[in-house]
Formats: sequence, structure tokens, C-alpha cells
Amino acid sequence: MALDSLRGDREFRKVRNHGVAVRDPLFTLRLTEYRPRYGEVWQPRAIMGIVVSKKTLKRAVDRNRVRRRVREALRTLPGGLPPCRAILLPNPGVLAVPFTELQAALARAIAKAPSQAKSQGKRGGKAGNPRQSARVSERVTAVSPTPPKDRP
Repeated sequence: MALDSLRGDREFRKVRNHGVAVRDPLFTLRLTEYRPRYGEVWQPRAIMGIVVSKKTLKRAVDRNRVRRRVREALRTLPGGLPPCRAILLPNPGVLAVPFTELQAALARAIAKAPSQAKSQGKRGGKAGNPRQSARVSERVTAVSPTPPKDRP
């Protein structure tokens, strides 16, 4: 299965704001459920962004090697990838760990994530900002005065 990439700041921001973080000593994985891009047909697949910052690894050679290792580990996972949008932030340890160990860690993180993502979604979580909804109800009750009785 080919792995699609997140494109543009907007897609990354959506995953960062609404995703569930799964931390591992080798990486941080932030996952949300799959949603098609604007104007696209519904084709459930994994859309992943791999982010390796200069702060994490100074040399471009190392950053590129980490990206290649992680991409190959995701591509060859035994169970495949579930349909999702995700950002993967690898740590420097990804370079030193054996490939099978990296695959096992990714599989564990992906298996752990869906149960957390469902519990924090719009359907099961809090409904908006509680302070804001309280202010709206106060305004509605304060704005409805009784009509004057002198008019016929």
C-alpha cells in the first residue's frame, strides 16, 4: 500500500489540534480519523506526515535517513496501516535501533491509538467551551423583557 503524505500547513494544523498523541521512546505519533480532502472521493487510506526537525537531528543526511527508515517501516508493517491522518515525530534513537524493533514500536503505537481517538472525538467528548455556552444562555434570558400592558 502506498503511503500518502500530508500536504500543506492546514492539514498538519488539523492533525496537531484534533489528534491523539501516542508517545514512545523512539517517536511521538499524533493521529486523527480519516477524512477525505476537499473535493476528493471517500477512499479510506493512511495519510501521514513525517517531521524531523533540525533541533532533533542537525545533519540533513541523518534527517533524511530517519525519514526513509520510518517510511519503509510503515510501508512494510505486517497488519498494514488503518485509515487515518497522522504526524510522526521521530527521535534520534530511530537511527540506532534495529529495524524490526522500530516496526514493532510503530505497530504498538498504531494499535494503541484508535481506542483513544474514539473517546476524544466530537461524539464522545465535551461539547464546546462551557464558559461560552453559559454566557450565551445568560444573554438570552436577559434580553427577553415582558411587553408593556398599557397598549390595547
